[in-house]
Amino acid sequence: MTDVMKIAFGSIVVGVLVLALKALAWWMTGSIALMSDAMESIVNVATAVAALIAIRVAALPADHNHPFGHHKAEFMSAVLEGVLIIIAALFILREAVQGFLVPKVLDAPLEGLAVNVLANLLNGIWCWVLIRRGRALRSPALVADGKHLLSDVVSSVGVTTGVLLAIVTGWAVLDPALAALVAVNILWSGWKVVTASLSGLMDEAVPEGELELIRTIIAEAAEGAIEAHDLKTRQAGQATFIEFHLVVDGQATVTQAHDICDRIEKALKAQVPDARITIHVEPDDKAKHSGVLVL
Repeated sequence: MTDVMKIAFGSIVVGVLVLALKALAWWMTGSIALMSDAMESIVNVATAVAALIAIRVAALPADHNHPFGHHKAEFMSAVLEGVLIIIAALFILREAVQGFLVPKVLDAPLEGLAVNVLANLLNGIWCWVLIRRGRALRSPALVADGKHLLSDVVSSVGVTTGVLLAIVTGWAVLDPALAALVAVNILWSGWKVVTASLSGLMDEAVPEGELELIRTIIAEAAEGAIEAHDLKTRQAGQATFIEFHLVVDGQATVTQAHDICDRIEKALKAQVPDARITIHVEPDDKAKHSGVLVL
């Protein structure tokens, strides 16, 4: 089992535990705001399962029907997560409206809040693990899951504070008001997850910093060539696809051109994890005098 899959499986375990704690807090208090917190945890568990399946599919080797691999399965998982987040938010808004119409006093509020704080602490720790390790392992599914959990942590802190204010002031209407605010926050979180995932599905180029690194590596490793132009990049899950045209001396042999390409590929793969490289070799009369000039 890969590191990515271990973390994805851990998300399911943590999600189920947090869901149980938040459901207990809701059962103890009857709070609509805490119910909204528990609803988001249901989404967390569902999306953690989806992320695990997507990561497993993305790890499959290329085959006849998918010659470029299955890397985009992770982006599909992230889109699904965003959609589920939005659906959960709409359900919470419905419950909040009913709470406004019929406000009620909370039961055992302090004990329920203590349980919710424990769940939020666990969520916060796991959120940090997901984002940190997801970025290190270049896993969009893990990063998306971590960012969603971060919004969950923020909204849980707000819910806890607000419910405490409702207890102190006796204003029962604060409870559904907080649930509505949580729903709006969740909607925004879901929208960001969907748009970020769609960028990956649309073959968005690598970030500018990474693109500059790729240019530098090509320039330093392409000794014997003249220039590299028409550089294109895209990311698909953990894979980075790089393609460009390499201009060499028109009198160079096939072996000489091939050796330069091998050297560039080796240098790129040493610094760009899971790089998939395509190089089109051209003679010097095809030079554009632009792009990456060889150092």
